[in-house]
Amino acid sequence: MPNHQNTPETPLDSVFHALADPTRRAVIQQLSKGPATVSELAAPFDMALPSFLQHLKVLEDSGLMTSKKSGRVRTCEMDIQNLSAAGGWIDHQRAIWEGRLGRIDQYLNKIHPKEKD
Repeated sequence: MPNHQNTPETPLDSVFHALADPTRRAVIQQLSKGPATVSELAAPFDMALPSFLQHLKVLEDSGLMTSKKSGRVRTCEMDIQNLSAAGGWIDHQRAIWEGRLGRIDQYLNKIHPKEKD
């Protein structure tokens, strides 16, 4: 079995890591409605602000969001480029498996034809 511990992380790896957490997925869902301040994003969560900020850092490091500071207010915005790359990877995997399942279905129909009524 290959050892992946020393494999460098790719942008796709960091996106899936970011999306693996339900808090971060909820933040992305909120940002899909438009930009929001850190306070607005943190409001639904029962956690200390420093812990929540760590979630935002993971999202920003993965390229799923950007943030800008204006005075004392930090506003976050979704960046869909890396999310689109993850969606493309998932679509590719789905196509592979749909093709395989289609071939299995054809094979099974060939060896066990359905009876006609």
